[in-house]
Amino acid sequence: MASPRRVAVTGLGLVNPFGGDLADFFGRMLRGESAIRLYTREEAALRPLSIPAARCENFDAAAALGPSLAYTMDRYSQLGTAAALSAWRDAGLPDGKDTPRDDWGVSWGTALGGTLTFEGGYIELLRNGRERVSPLSVVLGMSNAAASHISIQLGLGASCATYTVACASSAVAIGEALPKIRSGEANLMVVGGSEAPLSYAVVRAWEAMRVLAGGDATSAARACRPFSTDRQGLVLGEGAGAMVLEEWDHAVRRGARIYAEFAGFGSTSDHSHLVRPSADGQARAMRMALEDGGMTTEDIDYINAHGTATREGDPIEIAAIRGVFGERSGAVAVSATKSMHGHMLGATGVIEAIITVLSLHSNEAPPTAYLDDLDRECTGVRHITGGSLQGSLRAALSNSFAFGGSNTVLAFRAVQ
Repeated sequence: MASPRRVAVTGLGLVNPFGGDLADFFGRMLRGESAIRLYTREEAALRPLSIPAARCENFDAAAALGPSLAYTMDRYSQLGTAAALSAWRDAGLPDGKDTPRDDWGVSWGTALGGTLTFEGGYIELLRNGRERVSPLSVVLGMSNAAASHISIQLGLGASCATYTVACASSAVAIGEALPKIRSGEANLMVVGGSEAPLSYAVVRAWEAMRVLAGGDATSAARACRPFSTDRQGLVLGEGAGAMVLEEWDHAVRRGARIYAEFAGFGSTSDHSHLVRPSADGQARAMRMALEDGGMTTEDIDYINAHGTATREGDPIEIAAIRGVFGERSGAVAVSATKSMHGHMLGATGVIEAIITVLSLHSNEAPPTAYLDDLDRECTGVRHITGGSLQGSLRAALSNSFAFGGSNTVLAFRAVQ
């Protein structure tokens, strides 16, 4: 039997709360800078919102996409399409649709889709007394809109699929593209995810679960503190990320820059509880990703942890890592970058995968910001604190663990 085809990461793109490009974003991650600020929103006859959040305040959809195209999209699609076009350019791929691309596809993730469109419709009907909503409401709000726009704009004729798996959505989307390229079904896939979760009702729903970190204008930047003794909870964020995955020889033939090899994918279900995570389920996903990538625990130098800063979730993830890596756990570098970019729900997996790939590419990994007092329940691994970790990084994992008990782990290998 022939060996599966290798998969190269050749393009990266994002829209992030800092507002800068890929290099600016990663540089800020390495320096431990937070994009989290106090977010306030006033709504007539409703209690005002005031929470720490990571927002893409400087994103101009009309400038990025053109006014006509931007008008036909919900914000989550605008963010996603802009990120995908950025990754396409980063990969050095040609503009235009003259060349057939029937074996190039899209694999996208979003947890919530176009919630801002639907909330806007409710406001128009219930508060403003309108009798109709926009005739574009369905196509603006549907969860596969971002993937469809990306496929149309880039002329991609292979599979165009959207995955909605809560916080693991874009990680699942990345992982599900791997067998398509390995098998020859596709030669290139644009993968990633986008989220715009800061609608009034969505924020209130997360508040009702009592898992959001609080803060004011002064303290908001350090509101998300994974693995810290005094952690309070997660911080919502919006954004998008995209990667170009390409069959290795195809990438080499066209002279593409290869950031890293996408080597393995693991996906499991806890099958036990909707919101309480399971160390066993997470550990099985990590082992599966290692096996799928032909790796052992000895090969892994860095893990980008799911680390949301919830009281329950953080120690369970560390226990899962210890269970997989055993005596070597203390040598494995771990950081949780949600401490800086927030929790972008369905887009978080790809943002963290991009950080993981760039860490391998640069041999430098970012810290967990504001981890000044490590919780005793989260000990046993090599937490990166105070600044970036520099040194040879051979391979890395990116963990995404979602409500519903869905666990996804992506394994990347440095280019040798």
